[in-house]
This record gives sequence, C-alpha cells and structure tokens, in this order.
Amino acid sequence: MIIKILGAGCSKCDKLQNNLEKVLRESDINAELVNVEELKEIVAYGVMTTPALVVDEKVVSVGKVLSVKELKKILNI
Repeated sequence: MIIKILGAGCSKCDKLQNNLEKVLRESDINAELVNVEELKEIVAYGVMTTPALVVDEKVVSVGKVLSVKELKKILNI
C-alpha cells in the first residue's frame, strides 16, 4: 500500500501525517508513506485544497485533517 499526503508542509499536513503514522503504528500495517509537496504534482491529482490523502493512487480526502478514527475507516482497519 502506498499512501501519499499532498500538501506543502503546513500545520494541517503535519497533523494529518502524525495521525496517519499513529494509525500505521497501532495497526502494524506495512505501507509506504510519501509526502508530495510540489504544486504541479498536487494539481495533477485534481486537488486544489490541502491536505489531501491518496491511497494507492486514489484521492480519498481533500482539505481535511482526518482523525485517527476516520483514517482507520478509510484504511479498513
């Protein structure tokens, strides 16, 4: 599984990453976590508001800091 956080390193992006790392640690999921900060790459996903979350090349959330509970639901944990 490849999970990408789209965003330019803002505080919301950092919070989303922290929540995601917590979920991955607690669930012992083997996933590659990638930060995409380049605007051209972010726009290529059709995203205009960050942070955004992409799981296996599918955009699953835009413009929201997902909670641990929401992330678990998205990742089917």
